[in-house]
Amino acid sequence: MPPPPATTYTRYEMRHRDPDPRKAALLVIDVQGHFASLAAPIMPAIATTVALCRAAGMPVVYTRHVDRDVPHSRPLREWWPGPGDRIDAGTPAAELLPGAGREEGDLVVEKCTYSAFAGGTGLEETLRRAGAEEVVVAGVMTNLCCETTARDAFVRGFRVFFSADATATATRDLHEATLANMAYGFAYIVDCERLEAALGKAAASK
Repeated sequence: MPPPPATTYTRYEMRHRDPDPRKAALLVIDVQGHFASLAAPIMPAIATTVALCRAAGMPVVYTRHVDRDVPHSRPLREWWPGPGDRIDAGTPAAELLPGAGREEGDLVVEKCTYSAFAGGTGLEETLRRAGAEEVVVAGVMTNLCCETTARDAFVRGFRVFFSADATATATRDLHEATLANMAYGFAYIVDCERLEAALGKAAASK
């Protein structure tokens, strides 16, 4: 699925706000081998988003989905029961893609369900220790792990910014549905262009 035109999501917007790089962290969700074909069209936007946020001094946190035989993963197996749906630790499917922009020292959170906060990942505690009050969400899949992580961040008290062009999923309809839901009551929608303008404005005001 190619990323949407920059203006596609604006018809869903209820509110507009810029992230504050002094209080925000970037969450790059599951840009790993298993989702390489889905992520391929948005890899330039992922790289740009990471570079912009890193240059603004924001912590960059990566997640990767790894299936384990624990209670948290059992409902997921009902939806993704096939052998090709499983992502095992130590396999290429579990590894982050080279173009995701990870640098030494970046936190990688391993998860086994849709939300990066669920199942004892420690992500919330890590963000709180870093002083983060906002998160920018990018990655795959838009309507599953990205959306669930964004909703979970919202109910945990984080202000959420959701990328329109650095997220991707199986179909345009599913992608657009998530953008509509996020914009209606969970997140401010951004893209690379908006992030560059907002973070540049923040840097100029220092």
